[in-house]
Amino acid sequence: MEHLELFFKSIFIDNMVFATFLGMCSYLAVSKKVSTAVGLGAAVIFVLAVTVPINWLLDQYLLRPGGLSWLGAEYADYDLSFLSFIMFIATIATMVQLVEIIVEKFAPALYNSLGIFLPLIAVNCAILGGSLFMQSREIPTLGQSLVYGIGSGIGWFLAILAIAAIREKIRYSQVPGPLRGLGITFIITGLMAIGFMSFGGMLTGGDDEEKKETPKEEAKKITEEQDKKLATTTKEITK
Repeated sequence: MEHLELFFKSIFIDNMVFATFLGMCSYLAVSKKVSTAVGLGAAVIFVLAVTVPINWLLDQYLLRPGGLSWLGAEYADYDLSFLSFIMFIATIATMVQLVEIIVEKFAPALYNSLGIFLPLIAVNCAILGGSLFMQSREIPTLGQSLVYGIGSGIGWFLAILAIAAIREKIRYSQVPGPLRGLGITFIITGLMAIGFMSFGGMLTGGDDEEKKETPKEEAKKITEEQDKKLATTTKEITK
């Protein structure tokens, strides 16, 4: 159940594009055609699915304070957390190079259409953000880190696929001159982000109801206490 909840939460509620607006450069530049958006989205899913679990292992057994304790008691005091960014980016760059080689070998047309944005996945803030969010949220197991990586990749894939489909349709629409291009794209992205925010109620709706009921009960108790104090004061004045 935890894996399923984390999977859907990473896709809809904590979507990389609509919740944190990460990876916007490639999201805007490669979303003019659905075909290129699908190719880049698939590459992002693969990179996130591989790098997040690998970086989880690095964080658990190498980077966090005391992570080297498995080597012996004399290494328990070592803290290599200052190497987190370097190690995470090195892992991401390695996987991106692998993806670039595979795409160039088996899909040269897609490789040419993606252009510079395929190797730029290595410095895509959405890819690095997946590993950093995994670290900051303290995901407890390797399996959950894999689920989180795949879910985050699918969320980014859905975002770029949706905007690409809309932008293809907009070409035949009468968009006002000043809004053509990135202007209308930003507006649509904002509206889509508002729509994705509604998914937050899927997991927090019950908690919100409980939180709403508690203040009402507290306010009622305060009112009753104030009424008792007022009645007591009135009696004393009357005497």
